Amino acid sequence: QMQLMESGGGLVQPGGSLRLSCAASGFTLEYYAIGWFRQAPGKERGGISCIGSKNTSTYYADSVKGRFTITKDIVKNTVYLEMTSLEPEDTAVYYCVTGLVVCTNYYFGGNLDYWGQGTRVTVSS
Repeated sequence: QMQLMESGGGLVQPGGSLRLSCAASGFTLEYYAIGWFRQAPGKERGGISCIGSKNTSTYYADSVKGRFTITKDIVKNTVYLEMTSLEPEDTAVYYCVTGLVVCTNYYFGGNLDYWGQGTRVTVSS
């Protein structure tokens, strides 16, 4: 059974950094595209970043471009989201997602069948 488990969330001051992790089990990340969504209080869930199955593509939403970096460790079967220059607007629950994901340098979508339980990030002074 394909499962995803996020970790690394917490409270951070504006301008600070966090690294989120998403550990995959039941499948090999090498063969799947995977990405991150987030849901801020009172807002809809939206995709912010993804990485292709062979690391040949990465996508970033405009709101995080230049501040967030997504990477994939095949040996650890884990995907990371390095977040820097955090702003209060980044406060949200962050979810990793996979399935028949379509991830190009300009698009993140497809069949998002498998979700983690989420990890909460709060950016506040």
